Amino acid sequence: MKEKKEVNPIWGAVWAMALCAFVLIASEFMPVSLLTPIANDLTITEGYAGQSISISGLFALFTSLFLTTIVGKIDRKSILLFFTILMGISGIIVAFAPNATILMIGRAILGICIGGFWSMSAATAMRLVPKDKVPKALAIINGGNALATTIAAPLGSYLGGIIGWRGAFFCIVPIAIIAFIWQYKSMPSLPSQHSYGHRPKLSSVFKLLKQWKVTLGIVSVMLFFMGVFSLFTYLRPFLEVKTKLDVQMISLALLALGIAGLIGTFIIGNLLKTKLFSLLIVIPFLMMFLAIGFILFGNSVTWVFILISLWGLFATSAPVAWWTWLSQTLPNDAEAGGGLMVAVIQLSITLGAALGGLLFDAYGYEITFVFSAIILAISAIMSSITAFYTVKNR
Repeated sequence: MKEKKEVNPIWGAVWAMALCAFVLIASEFMPVSLLTPIANDLTITEGYAGQSISISGLFALFTSLFLTTIVGKIDRKSILLFFTILMGISGIIVAFAPNATILMIGRAILGICIGGFWSMSAATAMRLVPKDKVPKALAIINGGNALATTIAAPLGSYLGGIIGWRGAFFCIVPIAIIAFIWQYKSMPSLPSQHSYGHRPKLSSVFKLLKQWKVTLGIVSVMLFFMGVFSLFTYLRPFLEVKTKLDVQMISLALLALGIAGLIGTFIIGNLLKTKLFSLLIVIPFLMMFLAIGFILFGNSVTWVFILISLWGLFATSAPVAWWTWLSQTLPNDAEAGGGLMVAVIQLSITLGAALGGLLFDAYGYEITFVFSAIILAISAIMSSITAFYTVKNR
């Protein structure tokens, strides 16, 4: 029965999910470039305004863990459409927030959408295209992620200067509506695949960790994202202090990072069919050297632009590889596995940013970037162990 579904790939639905991913990530990171006007308008500190980002991550974490249990037998198309319209509602709430409390409520709703969408992304892609096309589908969906990462901050800053931060957030709403209509038109019905219609339990997510190949991979994922975000979160102050770039040059550097990441998501889609484990090992290994490179060549604008572009190329394409690993490792438990993956990624981002912040404040960027390099090196080692164990036990 599955084979019949796999004959005709539904690329329209995949591209619709990519647009949804774009809106989600753009919404998530737009406050980065709008913290000052948000804080001034709502009479709060910039630090408090910055919690609008962390609260969305917190709600994404919990949603990803409980989603499979909550949705039960509901058609997966309906769930994705629900999250898409909820994303638009979040944009409206944030755009018209009269105070910080309402702002945080809007951002919490966005976090629910983020956790729900990404938890289901791999499982949905596996049902829309043939097995050999899954890496390409995941690359397309993550391409929306990369595109949003590329333009969200500079576009938010630009729109904020013209129509204000509220107008910038409201621009998300019509795009969310387009994503909703596109998914509604292109996506087929996706009934729950759980046996006998049983409602999955939260424990089913954690039971996956009883499989050593899953545990090893999840630890590798956690270390990778910790290493990435312990450096990436503090890239801007590094560029200001060490490389001495002005605001325009920093925006250009971040644009180069985003464009390279967008390119990387499509390059890696073609390599994953035969080089999955090689990429999972090599990417964190190379990024370890990039972290050291920032320390050694941080005074050179040319070298920094090269390093930051390579960082974007690898850091943005790596998630495509890990989602592909998930689809191959847990073909029959992709929803539960997706929830576990999203929860771990959100937790590791939080830990990486927090630990990196403590080191950055106490010792400066050098120790912070060395810490990132060490964690990435350990991630590469864990990925090697994961690959060895998986191949040995096939």
